[in-house]
Amino acid sequence: MNIVLLEPEIPHNTGNIGRTCVATGTSLHLIKPLGFNIDDKSLKRAGLDYWKYLDLKCYENFEKFIVENPDAHIYMATTKARKTYADVKYEKDCFIMFGKESAGIPEEILLKYKENCIRIPMLEKYRSLNLSNSVAIILYEALRQHNFDNFLIEGNLHRHSWEDVL
Repeated sequence: MNIVLLEPEIPHNTGNIGRTCVATGTSLHLIKPLGFNIDDKSLKRAGLDYWKYLDLKCYENFEKFIVENPDAHIYMATTKARKTYADVKYEKDCFIMFGKESAGIPEEILLKYKENCIRIPMLEKYRSLNLSNSVAIILYEALRQHNFDNFLIEGNLHRHSWEDVL
């Protein structure tokens, strides 16, 4: 799986997303301009010690991202979509793209990919969810569809301590 952030603005959102990507074996693609420096302390703090294990790729702009990933099957997360993230069958190597926190993905890009636009349902009076939460919701649905391949599914509580809790 691949998560793409188009012009992310808030370092701790990107740090949280990076941590989620490491924990799920997902690549993170950042498209500039970024609202922070990659060496930003709050970015690294949010990603904890996982950041050094992140498969990270950066691009100067959306066009360069497309040139370097010509066969990418891209899903665009947007509040403007007609179908939900749960209506899609995700390919194992797909790209799920999210726009910047303040404005989302520009409409001219969305129009080129309108068949692949997806949304997270929410009450009408609210604009959107936090970016890192949105990434986690959609990414985990895509991973669930592939039966969480190679993931640790069961916890490792000791039987006697679990019985004490019950």
